[in-house]
Amino acid sequence: MKYRLERVCEVLKRELGVIMGRELKFSSPLVTVSGVDITPDLKQAHVFMGVIGNDNQRREAIETLTKSRAMLQSELAKRIVMKHTPHLNFKLDEALERGTRVISIMNELGLIPDQPAKPSDEEPHV
Repeated sequence: MKYRLERVCEVLKRELGVIMGRELKFSSPLVTVSGVDITPDLKQAHVFMGVIGNDNQRREAIETLTKSRAMLQSELAKRIVMKHTPHLNFKLDEALERGTRVISIMNELGLIPDQPAKPSDEEPHV
């Protein structure tokens, strides 16, 4: 049963990405579906969005998605056969931003080791 929820989440993520790419326009340069978490009764889905841009562009992207929720659910219902199409709740995924901030702090502190050297083509292969 656990794998069923994961499969449903992956299908929702894939289909929402296709529908959003085709139907919606955003002011930010990149808007992606980074993850979907669905309740066990399949009635509520939390859609985590990765938005590249400033704070205003991120807010506008979430507002656009919230306003288009009914259309997105309708399109999902046409593409996915489910007893109930889940109610979509869009949330901003800030994991990428937090990860970038942690890496920059680690760089400032010198905690990230240098990249290993690439193997040269001159070494004989065994």
